[in-house]
Amino acid sequence: MAAAGIYARESSYLDRAVQLGVAGDRVISVSFPEGVPADADPDHPLLDRVEAYFEGAEDDFDDVEVGLTVPTNHRVVLEAVRNVPYGERVTVKRVLSMVPDTDPEDSDARETARAALASNPVPLFVPDHRVRDGPSGAPPEVVDRLRALES
Repeated sequence: MAAAGIYARESSYLDRAVQLGVAGDRVISVSFPEGVPADADPDHPLLDRVEAYFEGAEDDFDDVEVGLTVPTNHRVVLEAVRNVPYGERVTVKRVLSMVPDTDPEDSDARETARAALASNPVPLFVPDHRVRDGPSGAPPEVVDRLRALES
């Protein structure tokens, strides 16, 4: 993987930029700013893959190393979301059923899962857009475009 830094490229599919924060061999943030920041490098192999994905290439990004610096109860939820395949949609309860020692019927667990999804630092690589009844770390218009792409 390329050196640590901020990488961004304009996406005509999203009508905004895709920005990656990379530290070592891990992606630590994904955001969708209105434009490419002046200090961002446009050249990164993951941006090439993201661009191909936006052009219709099926990609789960499940091999992308992510650095989740979130509380443990959020991390287990986000790691479960990474197992939702391309093109599938699941509910928060289904995600919770994939988390060991968690009761999907427990309202506190559902609230924790929703908080984890809303604060997801790496949307797209942790595909929270595949959770149909949960929030996302990406802006709503980006989530809509990602869902449309995979339907």
